[in-house]
Amino acid sequence: MEPMESTLDPTTASGSPHTRTTAAPPPAGELTARDVRIATWICFFAWTFAVYDFVLFGNLLPVLAAEVGWAPAQSTEVNTWVTAGTALVAFAVGPLVDRIGRRKGILISVIGAAIASLLTAVAGWAVGVVGGLGVVLLILVRSAAGLGYAEQSVNAAYLNELFAHAYTDPAKARRRGLIYSLVQSGWPIGSVLAAASIYLLFPVGGWALCFIVAAFPAIFIVIAGRWLKESPQFEAHRHANTGGGSPLAEAFRGESLRSTVVIGLSFLLNWVGVLVFAILGTSLLSAPDGKDIPFTNALVILVVSNATAFAGYVFHGWLGDRIGRRNTIALGWILCGASFTAMLLAPSGNFGIVVALYSAGLFFLIGPFSALLFFNGESFPVRTRATGGSIINAGGQVGAIVSSFLITLALGAGWSWTTAAFWIGCVPIFASGLLILAARNVNPRTVRQD
Repeated sequence: MEPMESTLDPTTASGSPHTRTTAAPPPAGELTARDVRIATWICFFAWTFAVYDFVLFGNLLPVLAAEVGWAPAQSTEVNTWVTAGTALVAFAVGPLVDRIGRRKGILISVIGAAIASLLTAVAGWAVGVVGGLGVVLLILVRSAAGLGYAEQSVNAAYLNELFAHAYTDPAKARRRGLIYSLVQSGWPIGSVLAAASIYLLFPVGGWALCFIVAAFPAIFIVIAGRWLKESPQFEAHRHANTGGGSPLAEAFRGESLRSTVVIGLSFLLNWVGVLVFAILGTSLLSAPDGKDIPFTNALVILVVSNATAFAGYVFHGWLGDRIGRRNTIALGWILCGASFTAMLLAPSGNFGIVVALYSAGLFFLIGPFSALLFFNGESFPVRTRATGGSIINAGGQVGAIVSSFLITLALGAGWSWTTAAFWIGCVPIFASGLLILAARNVNPRTVRQD
């Protein structure tokens, strides 16, 4: 067991010094800068292809529903069950990764998502043949695809540890958030790839071919995975740990409790708003009782939202390296709430003003996620880092379910889209930005080795 050493961290939430006990890093030379660069690229591609599969189902669900004869309510119900299953799978991944390691966790996530993608083609066919049993199979398969969604929390834990070990020099340490934001930008890139694959493959082989092709990139990630090295922090923890408690129980005790509760609730609240503006945004913009914008061109929406997301990721990653991840997240989400509120108050039908404010809202809504995921790694010790991140990540899917229920209830009660979007979208986003300030502050220049 490595000796324990006490390090002084000048960055408590109040700004006063406190002592943090960390495991001394493993001997130098075990992990090179080249190893970290390779791992960063592999994590980027793994996340990009995970998003590619994850987004495909949402994009192709209307086509599948039309083919098997689902009413809109049935389609929505299936998507709700899939979202719930995704949350459960994403939740389960963290404790597993804290047991078996980050490297294996990445490979399991990639392989599991690829298998789920292949089985989606089979399950979709089964829906049309055996009806209800096929629907159950489809829900189970797409829930398993939550392994792909969980990829981002595994990446965050893994890269946080690699960067902490490799970038100990202050000049390099202050670029960690920016580098991670580029990895997280796999979301908009994966979304564009998914749209492009549908455009090219759907006319050839229908929705099933799109899912079959989505599985093949995993082969290259698995092959590249042999160059991945386990993080030194996890290796030190594994060799020092002779038993220990459950990572899940540990996530709700001691230092981890505050991070789990505060960041988790902030993430959940924010996702209530994400569903309204990022996922149901076209419904809000085009509804007569919304903004009454003829936003029927899906390509325009795609380009605006994904270009905004990419720019937002990079900006908030860069800003987090300077003013701290927690403060960056809070500032971004508060400005997001203000931007969307201004959009809702803007005159309906004015395309230029509405789209400009909508784009600003997405910039400040989606961008802070690159800072948030890296902040997760800074907020937990190695023994609960993946578990805490997975709990927070799963909370996003819970927020989506809550939001879907509230939107359905509000519109059914006669609320306009504008009123519903303010109370169920803007208010939770504002609240998430304020609540995150209750999390422990972390100096972005401090490198945590435990």
